[in-house]
Amino acid sequence: MMTIIIISLLLLASLLPHLTFTAHVNVGIVDGTEARPHSRPYMVSLRTNGQHNCGGFLISDEFVLTAAHCRNGYEILVVVGAHDLRYIKSSDVIGVKSYIPHPDYIPSTFQNDIMLLRLEKKVALNNNVRLISLPKNGEDVEAGTLCNVAGWGAMTIGPQSYRLMEAFTTTKNQADCQSKWGSEFDSSQMICAYGSGGSCKGDSGGPLVCGNTAVGVTSFGDRYLCNSPARPNVYTKISPYLQWIDEQMKC
Repeated sequence: MMTIIIISLLLLASLLPHLTFTAHVNVGIVDGTEARPHSRPYMVSLRTNGQHNCGGFLISDEFVLTAAHCRNGYEILVVVGAHDLRYIKSSDVIGVKSYIPHPDYIPSTFQNDIMLLRLEKKVALNNNVRLISLPKNGEDVEAGTLCNVAGWGAMTIGPQSYRLMEAFTTTKNQADCQSKWGSEFDSSQMICAYGSGGSCKGDSGGPLVCGNTAVGVTSFGDRYLCNSPARPNVYTKISPYLQWIDEQMKC
């Protein structure tokens, strides 16, 4: 009997690393880590029917930039200044006054997958709620640039994360993106990136951040495996849309 107990304990000890890993992988952002609370004060959660649906980011005290495919026909509420979505203050939940998807957005191909949300009221900027810069006109990120993504999305399997997660990812050259995605990738308006971690379901609309600048909007990836090296995550390149963004914000 003692021998059986010892063997059982040894087997349990050998399984502990696997069990610990499994317990931690079912969180947002594939192979990411929890972000330091409020270290990304530009991040917002877009909620439909009381649940997190997409990410987004503040580019002014009245506008959020996100992906056009995040508009699924339901009313969206924007949560600002959050880290753990289980603890949201009512004052941080803001309605959307108007939805402004790009007029040439094509759902079937994710072309022009970018959208502005005009908030019902201006947000009060503070340590937990801040804006992020956009690239300058004509400015593109070079291939091989180490960037980062964040979100409250899910792993390939498992529930979404309550807490904001983050991961580093590296931009790929356009030819590599084209070879991996074929006709689905449009180099004039898309960037792809792959790294030790990456975006997954529920992270759409969040920013691809290089340095202190949002250069892309999380758009799409492999249907079955998030952050796949065979199908690097694809982001809508922001720089081609700067004039459109500026025009909409002035309306």
